[in-house]
Amino acid sequence: MSADPAAAPAEEMAGGRRGPRIAVSQKTAVCVVYVAGLFLSTLDMTIVNVALPTIGQAFDVPSTAVDTVSIAYLVSLSVSVPASGWLGDRFGGKRTLLTAVAVFTLGSALCGTAQSLGQLVAFRVVQGAGGGMLASVGMAMLLRTFAPHERVRASAVLSIANGLAPTLGPVLGGILVTQVSWRAIFYVNVPIGAFAVAFGALCLRNQPARPTERFDLTGFLLAASGFGLVMYGVSEGPGHGWGTPSVTVALACGAVLATVMVVVELRKRSPMIDVRLLKDRLFASGTTVMTVESVTFLGTLFTLTLYLQDARGMTPMAAGLTTFPEALGVVTGSQLASRVLYRRLRPRRHLVLGAGGTSAAVAAMGLLLRPETALWLVVPLLFCLGLAVGQVFVGTQSASFATVSSSSSGRASTLFNVGRRLGGAVGVAVATTVLVTAGTAGAHTAPGMSGYRAAFLALAALNLLGLYAATRVSDTEAAATIPPSPSDRPVPKEEQESQP
Repeated sequence: MSADPAAAPAEEMAGGRRGPRIAVSQKTAVCVVYVAGLFLSTLDMTIVNVALPTIGQAFDVPSTAVDTVSIAYLVSLSVSVPASGWLGDRFGGKRTLLTAVAVFTLGSALCGTAQSLGQLVAFRVVQGAGGGMLASVGMAMLLRTFAPHERVRASAVLSIANGLAPTLGPVLGGILVTQVSWRAIFYVNVPIGAFAVAFGALCLRNQPARPTERFDLTGFLLAASGFGLVMYGVSEGPGHGWGTPSVTVALACGAVLATVMVVVELRKRSPMIDVRLLKDRLFASGTTVMTVESVTFLGTLFTLTLYLQDARGMTPMAAGLTTFPEALGVVTGSQLASRVLYRRLRPRRHLVLGAGGTSAAVAAMGLLLRPETALWLVVPLLFCLGLAVGQVFVGTQSASFATVSSSSSGRASTLFNVGRRLGGAVGVAVATTVLVTAGTAGAHTAPGMSGYRAAFLALAALNLLGLYAATRVSDTEAAATIPPSPSDRPVPKEEQESQP
């Protein structure tokens, strides 16, 4: 086990009581609990989509109504994220993180027992509340546990959740729905969530609560309602039409509330959403790259799934298995980034490589994919996309917080995750809108190949905004996050004495 202070055994429990003596590195403990929670909350964004038709049949409701199962989760995520940074500082990281995972796990168990659509939607709100909190609190704990030059390795572990979960969702969902029951897609979260809570209770050290100002109720209400309305409008717009009154009103009100929030929070000394952090060029650039990459990544994954199912006639499970090389690419790319590329290329060139590679891979899909395209060409394109996305995931999570103080890490994590969560929803909305507009199809029918081509190219072009933001990253400001090369590391005394 590591001998550094962060690796001390978790012997102190809440309230100063001595708990079980389990000697686990705090770096390991934080990664295990955070990655488990993040994986489950990200998985739930895609696994449920496969089960929606079956859920509609079970409750005898139309497809337009069953969509609320997904929308309720996304809106709840957006509403709970703003308060997460303050809660982590006020009550301590361990207590808040484990509460968030427990709430998500409880919500999952309740979803599996739902007897009506209304109950299921209400329980999905509970799930989303836990999922929204754990993302920001866990990231803040990670930043405080790992030294800046160690974060690149931690980010590679996190990328497994960010890259694997969205791709695994449709595959696992298809298997569970067809072989077990739609309820199993919720029950599958329970043992993993319970393990994470138990492991964290035994192994995580208490992170003491930090001095905080009073709860910024005004900022929270403005942020929660603004982000929630924008998420609702973005989620409903593609299917129901952007001109639909409910969508238009939601987006307009959400934009106004978000604007008012910015004005109000700028005047406060300790705001709920500290938009002043975006004056830090490195943090703002890294957050922008991650937000745009989330738009492109999830939008491309959504478009590709439709292409495989509608244009090629694959089953949902077969389509999910076909897209799996993308997840392998993310895992491989993350390891390359953390072990070699981030250190050798430095943060700016590394992020430029990742963002540029993402645009190139997505554009290649738009230019090369046809209904008759051989799968041997599709698979390498997906793997290359994953390689590029892995660079961005690792690079942004490593470099973005280099100039953010430890006391501000909670609020910075909140901003970072707001962009990531909204980016994913916007990506699906952009892809759907382009598919419907450019393809000769309606909102609920299969588009033609022109629609798929336009969607891929539009996402590739949109990702160029992230490429530009990557060029704004300063290697000097992010220097503390660059791991030392093997030749720069001190040689242990025992090895020195053994050398001739």
